[in-house]
Amino acid sequence: MFGLGKLLYIIILSVNGIAVLSEDRFLNRIGWSTQNNGPSGEQYQQFMTGVNQNDNQTIKTRLINLIGAIRTLLRVPLIAINVIIILYELILG
Repeated sequence: MFGLGKLLYIIILSVNGIAVLSEDRFLNRIGWSTQNNGPSGEQYQQFMTGVNQNDNQTIKTRLINLIGAIRTLLRVPLIAINVIIILYELILG
């Protein structure tokens, strides 16, 4: 049966997959690098004048920002969560 434990495993595996994506080897090739998404002059002007720049972001830009956030913010917690899951599986199977 499909339970909460399996759903947790799916979420953890998906976040692990996003966290280990190599920007140099994979994301650059498909044009999803964070280096290509620096603020342009127009975005900088919108930021400085107080216009909400999130309204102009495309889905691609938001996904690139999400991948970057996952890679930076969840790196350390994922190590701890993975160790706990591995120990759980080794002990209780």
